[in-house]
Amino acid sequence: MSKDFNEVLKQRELNETKKDDTMSLDSTERIKVLSPGQLVFKRFITNKLAIVGSVILIFMFTFSFLCPFIYPYGQTQIFYKYDNSLIDYAQVKTRTDFIEYDVENAPEIHYTVKNMLTADINQMKSSGLNEMFLSDKEGNTYKLLKNEDNIYSLYKSTVEPVASLSGAVKYATFSIVGSKLDIAAGAEEVKGFENALKKAIDSKADKFTVGGKSFSLSKVKKSYDVYMESDGFSYVSGSSDPAFEELVLNNAPGKFEYNNTDYSVSKDGDVINVFKVVGEERIAVLTTYVFNAYDEEFEISDDFKFNAIIASVDNTAFTVDGKEYIIRTEEGEKLVFEKSADDTPIASFSTLVIRRYNGEDSLGFEFKEKATEVIDSMISEGKKTAQFTWPIAQVDESGEYTYDENGELIKEDRTVTVTDKNGSYDMTVEQVVYLINTFERPGKEHWAGTDGDGMDVLARMMYGGRVSLMVAFVVVILETILGIILGGIAGYFGGWIDNIIMRMVDVFYCIPTLPILIILGSLFDSLKLKPYVRLTWLMAVLGILGWASIARMVRGQILSLREQEFMVAAEAIGLKSRKRIFKHLIPNVMPQLIVTATSGLGAVIIYESTLSFLGLGVKHPLATWGTMINSVSTAEAMKAYTYIWVPVGLLICLTVIAFNFVGDGLRDAFDPKMKR
Repeated sequence: MSKDFNEVLKQRELNETKKDDTMSLDSTERIKVLSPGQLVFKRFITNKLAIVGSVILIFMFTFSFLCPFIYPYGQTQIFYKYDNSLIDYAQVKTRTDFIEYDVENAPEIHYTVKNMLTADINQMKSSGLNEMFLSDKEGNTYKLLKNEDNIYSLYKSTVEPVASLSGAVKYATFSIVGSKLDIAAGAEEVKGFENALKKAIDSKADKFTVGGKSFSLSKVKKSYDVYMESDGFSYVSGSSDPAFEELVLNNAPGKFEYNNTDYSVSKDGDVINVFKVVGEERIAVLTTYVFNAYDEEFEISDDFKFNAIIASVDNTAFTVDGKEYIIRTEEGEKLVFEKSADDTPIASFSTLVIRRYNGEDSLGFEFKEKATEVIDSMISEGKKTAQFTWPIAQVDESGEYTYDENGELIKEDRTVTVTDKNGSYDMTVEQVVYLINTFERPGKEHWAGTDGDGMDVLARMMYGGRVSLMVAFVVVILETILGIILGGIAGYFGGWIDNIIMRMVDVFYCIPTLPILIILGSLFDSLKLKPYVRLTWLMAVLGILGWASIARMVRGQILSLREQEFMVAAEAIGLKSRKRIFKHLIPNVMPQLIVTATSGLGAVIIYESTLSFLGLGVKHPLATWGTMINSVSTAEAMKAYTYIWVPVGLLICLTVIAFNFVGDGLRDAFDPKMKR
């Protein structure tokens, strides 16, 4: 059956209309009617990796820029907690150094003796001596007497000079060159001395005698020093006594008795002086004892300590500030009582210094007695640790002491732990204290836990992402602007302009970025710049140092585009160079710029994180992802606190990967050579 030609055309037109109604999104007919922007968007959303990257970036921006407004904690907010914790309660040290207490109105101790008293006592201990005689350069003599193991008395003798013995003194100098003789000033010339000296030198003798005087020789380079030997003792009064002189020589320096009289001998170089002791007085006592007061309000003065020590040695009573005290020994411990009411001791002697850990002497006598008892037991049993129970002032949840209705401190029994630290002892007790909530595990209050500074980890991740993303975008935008301007000018104009700019690029390629950043980091530390000022400088330096690669890429693209037909047409219609570069050339370089910029975003984030990790970037307390990882940089910390660095590391990785995915998707969408 034949059909009319018009009917066939109508049927074909009807079929084409139906075909348009069922046209798919990716059909070639449909693509022909899409705008360039729609075409780019369509190509981008068909890239699955680009969509994944976009979703990740949307999450990162929401997490970093919006969530901090609804999250209740700030990046620098420090959190505290009340907890039972072992605190340093007291410290005990054994007094080994001797403290000197001078008698009032007593003669002053010469510094040469005063500075050596501790060494002299240690020498007496090691030698088993009970007394030692000392002397100073002025001829004064002293007696150091052991009263007991922890108390020594120092006496000063009143003396009269008796005799002196001078050793060999320099008489003359004889120079071999020129045979010149110089006799010491003030020396009486001995007749025949020079001839006798020359004979002694010729015969190589060490000594010679002339005019009843004995001389000795000492060769010094090309000369001889001649010394006149002593004639013997020179007495103030009396005559020579060989037995006396022998005692002097055997006891210099020191003290001896002769004919029921005490003598002291001092020695200063080659000069020996002998003195007769006509009196002796105690001028000081030295002790390792400390005093512990039973009553915290009773003040133990130096006057009280001195008189108590003297009374302990002399076994007498003593009076201080109008009150009379006595000393008794009970169970091997020396106690001080007030004589009028001696039922309760006032203070005790001790070689243990027991103080609070802050140095205050406010622990109370009973506690000190108990601590001394425990430490003595530790020493006798050879233990390194011990414990005892003691009522400690109770602390409430806010860390304040609690009181009853009478205003008295409420105390509760606590376990005090004593630890031997090589002769000193630390005492710790468990008590409720107000602590910084450091390294708390993730929980209801802190979803991601807290870090070593007691700051919320999740809050710092949010604010850290804000800083890291801001740094990345600012640095890449700055790099891109500089790269487009300089690369576009170099590629379009060529010639000497191109040479200058490319040489600048070569210079920036050669700049050692990391050493410069290390130097700048040290400079910023010394200038003590604020965190945000430091951050601004960091972004500026990274942007200025990173534009060279973009400029080279833009230049290369423009060199290949500037001779094409559309550029010839633009030049023919009289467009200015600025418009030709930035309106026609740069848009054609956009796909490569997008890829470079998005890749650069990820690289800058890694770079900033690395610098902050090394301590060269943003400083604490400003949060960045790099500084957060730096807070757990040791192997032990990374193992113990994985809940801090693992999430931060994942955020960095996901952000960098997302930027790369989006960059690849945009490159494919903008590429005009893509298959339609």
